[in-house]
Amino acid sequence: MGEQAQFRVAWLDAGGPDSDIVVSSRIRVARNIEGYPLKVKLKGEQEAELESAVVSGIERAGLAANLSYDPLKDKDPVHRRLLFERHLISMEHLKAEGHHGVAYTPVGDVSVMVNEEDHLRIQVLGAGLQLSALLQKIDGLDEKLAEQLDYSFHSQFGFVTSCPTNVGTGMRLSVMLHLPALVLSKLIEKVFNAVNKMNLAVRGFYGEATEASGDFYQISNQITLGKTPDDLLAELDKTIPKIVSYEREVRRGLVDEDERKILDDKVWRAFGILTSARTISSEEAMHLLSHVRMGVNLGILTSLKLETLNELFVVTQPGHLQQREGRTLKQEERDITRATYIRERLRAASP
Repeated sequence: MGEQAQFRVAWLDAGGPDSDIVVSSRIRVARNIEGYPLKVKLKGEQEAELESAVVSGIERAGLAANLSYDPLKDKDPVHRRLLFERHLISMEHLKAEGHHGVAYTPVGDVSVMVNEEDHLRIQVLGAGLQLSALLQKIDGLDEKLAEQLDYSFHSQFGFVTSCPTNVGTGMRLSVMLHLPALVLSKLIEKVFNAVNKMNLAVRGFYGEATEASGDFYQISNQITLGKTPDDLLAELDKTIPKIVSYEREVRRGLVDEDERKILDDKVWRAFGILTSARTISSEEAMHLLSHVRMGVNLGILTSLKLETLNELFVVTQPGHLQQREGRTLKQEERDITRATYIRERLRAASP
């Protein structure tokens, strides 16, 4: 079965609230198990024992029917990369050695990383802006697991975590935004400065330690200590709609008569390259697909769907390309395969 036929990741669906700008929402919590040292000192048999205990806890909590556990200790790099590209595991988990793994749903809206930076990293993802709904969802998952696993908790500081920045709730809320108009208008730094003053972090498409790509930015809370989950939700609920409104306002300005020809050229030029290129890097593809996605949202390109473009941002990454081809590819081969796949998808979607 080809990648196009079998691929579906729920957070890439374009039917969520404000999905023209907010691609996805995510909430994750960091948890550690009482009686075990923190991950940095967890080695050998203890690491394997903890992994087994967590998997058993997932089963006892009644979550195994929806979550499939994938032990990563002996999995090949391409398989791990694919999980990373679907946001099911982090960069740290991708590179980790020893006994570690991830439990996740078939459509990738829930994942539980085991032996990452903390013993558990529970996360939920959804399409569009829906942090409130995700908060209820992760609270339910967390409570079920807490009934089976003895979390490390300090009466004064809250949940014990490996990194001091996670102490307290251990919770991170984030949204992935597509902000091409603010980038084109050179207003993005103004937004970043305002966000930083609110103690929110800005990261790239794949989160911490990654650069922005394709005009995608993840915005999340930085402070967890002394904050309740509702406090964290209120902070982002206050900020994100303002950024969404600002992006929409700038987009409207770009389609005014004075700017329309320049914008049309950017969109159609990007579409032309993507439908004719014979080799293309991941970085260039992300950049051009970003322009095309904006063109779809502004009605310049009417035959394409957002879901198709959202998928292309992920399925053209190295792990997905190599899975689709069923073999390891050199960079030059990946660039050729990526260009071929994008041409086929866009032409099929644009009769």
